[in-house]
Amino acid sequence: MKRRNFIKNASLTGVGIAVGSTLASCTKSSSGEKKTIIPTTKASLPLVIATWDVKNATTKAWKVINNGGNSIDAVEQGCMIEEANEKGQSVGKGGLPDRDGNVTLDACIMNKHGNCGSVVYLQNITHAVSVARKVMEDTPHVMLAGKGAEQFAVSIGLKRENLLTDASKKAWENWKVKSEYKPIINIENHDTIGILAIDKNGDISGACTTSGLAYKMAGRVGDSPIIGSGLFVDNEIGAAVATGLGEEVVKTVGSFLIVELMRQGKTPQEACEEAIRRIVSKPKSNYKNFQVGYIAVNKQGETGYYAIHKGFSMTKYQDGQNVNIPSNNYI
Repeated sequence: MKRRNFIKNASLTGVGIAVGSTLASCTKSSSGEKKTIIPTTKASLPLVIATWDVKNATTKAWKVINNGGNSIDAVEQGCMIEEANEKGQSVGKGGLPDRDGNVTLDACIMNKHGNCGSVVYLQNITHAVSVARKVMEDTPHVMLAGKGAEQFAVSIGLKRENLLTDASKKAWENWKVKSEYKPIINIENHDTIGILAIDKNGDISGACTTSGLAYKMAGRVGDSPIIGSGLFVDNEIGAAVATGLGEEVVKTVGSFLIVELMRQGKTPQEACEEAIRRIVSKPKSNYKNFQVGYIAVNKQGETGYYAIHKGFSMTKYQDGQNVNIPSNNYI
């Protein structure tokens, strides 16, 4: 079984992206090493950022905050938009199944107090992020799995439904004919959805939801529901969320690492870059054949994003502007 292989595109150099008053540029040093330069600008709050081009999700999260809601409601409701989007085949209903044809969901959520909830290998329930929140708020646990998570979801009033849409079923059947495991990463510009938000009170929350690696082995769980790997929030410092090949994120506990680097004084951008370098610099790393991307925000509202390869993007809603920022920030 080969993991999410794809052909790496040629690097861009000297590319700038204007977002509000911030200009991000990507250059190469004399040694050929790529260096991202993002001038520090005075951040304004509140704000919402998310992995990938998910403007509908960030719009929903922003509306919640702009109407006086808090960051935990914002990230949950933002994720729910993508979970219900059947055309997005990597989150919620319509997600691509495992190799046995079962759509299984992973999700987690974390609030300003450091409380968190998670579900893994959840089936037949669209809004995994909402189940994760109820685990956090209504149980003494952090994580529920499989049938137990499904039973809990039903007990709180969520309805069972078939998550395998006709489109995803057809894609799975075509994959079975070829019997090859060669999904192309980034091709749909849509993967694990992670959302981070700071509300009008300056409080940070985060959430992450996914249907996981397409055609994975039954029972596989990635980084998305694992606190510290797929998501981590520290309301005194900042927050980070991951996307891409979960196995590699888990090995470096990526989101926690980014927040701790920010605690040590690094900017969100610097912290994201260091977390990616930890993956790439591992002995015998196969990083040319998989993607990992991070986004992060600190308490002051400064943001950062970085990935191993071109193709990743971050959506940012701030000052009434909802902008998707293509990935010129990569190794």
